[in-house]
Amino acid sequence: MITDKTKLDRLLSDVHAWVRDVAHPNEDRVAEANEVPAEIVADMAERGFFGWSIPKEYGGAGLTTEELVMGAMELSQCAVAYRARVGTNTGIGSEALVADGTDAQKQKYLPAMARGELTGCLALTEPNAGSEASNIETTAQRVGDHYVLNGMKRYITNAPIADVFTVFARTDPDSKGAKGVSAFIVERGFDGLSTGAPYKMMGQSGSPVGEVYFNDCIVPAENLLGQTEGTGFKTAMKVLNKQRIHLAALCTGPAIRMLDMAMDHACTRQQSGQKIVDFQLVAALLADCRAEIEAARQLVLSTARARDAGKDIALEASICKYFASEMCGRVADRCVQVFGGAGYVADHSSIERYYRDVRLFRLYEGTSQIHQLNIVRQMQRRRKEDSAA
Repeated sequence: MITDKTKLDRLLSDVHAWVRDVAHPNEDRVAEANEVPAEIVADMAERGFFGWSIPKEYGGAGLTTEELVMGAMELSQCAVAYRARVGTNTGIGSEALVADGTDAQKQKYLPAMARGELTGCLALTEPNAGSEASNIETTAQRVGDHYVLNGMKRYITNAPIADVFTVFARTDPDSKGAKGVSAFIVERGFDGLSTGAPYKMMGQSGSPVGEVYFNDCIVPAENLLGQTEGTGFKTAMKVLNKQRIHLAALCTGPAIRMLDMAMDHACTRQQSGQKIVDFQLVAALLADCRAEIEAARQLVLSTARARDAGKDIALEASICKYFASEMCGRVADRCVQVFGGAGYVADHSSIERYYRDVRLFRLYEGTSQIHQLNIVRQMQRRRKEDSAA
């Protein structure tokens, strides 16, 4: 937690400048190489980007949820690959350890993750456990002083380059649904773990996503997260509730960037002897973008503050992710429209790349449709609780 507002303002200002001085000029390079260059990763590590949400006692910045989303909105105003490179360490890749790990587990992994020496990732999704994450089929059998894991994970961000995996597996073979699921910290070097090549994707070039395989993977018993079996799904929900707020901020940043690009174009491009920003129909597209971005921004900040205050934010977190990801998609579509033909031609503008990159936001960590269902379920839960009070 940054208690000095001046320090927080300095952090946000530094990130704002870094995005424009380093990230923007290298976006084409990242897209062509399909990776963030090593010297830029090292620069992000030196600046502490990997440790934002990791507690200070383990080498991180210990940002509150509100501070984290403010930083995320700045860092994500550039190609998605940059924030994805650090994002698992500031989000889903470390949060399970932060939330439920033992002190020994935290001491072993979090300082190196905060320094960017280890890249973490969350291995939850499977072929038959996507939107319904409780359908986990990966198994973990206790054998003496270790567990043997078998199964596979799919669509895992940073899996091809990760060093540490938070893996969810079923320790009770007779259980169904959320019961009997446990979480494990699995290192890349453990026998029986392997990863596939990065997927070829519609967008998000430079952000490797792939599969993780467990073939009689040997995991020491001390790597059972929290040293308690059967609590893995509760841990996953803690991670996802925070990450949904974080991801909503990461949807808002690219929307801000796309609107900036569209405004620059509209204020310089001329048709019929005047700048296109002066055409009312173009102005309406830009105004709608600005209004929705501000609505998402305020929603995310409000929900982050509520989480920091210890309030139940399961409903609000789902609303954040749903609204911000859909908002970002609408902003992308309007901004391409403002560019006209130039918005479709990669040689003329990078807005088409942003358009492809942000499409994934409406799919991962709960599709928009899953969040619509979850929002109603959470509404029903709260009505029931209010009635019983």
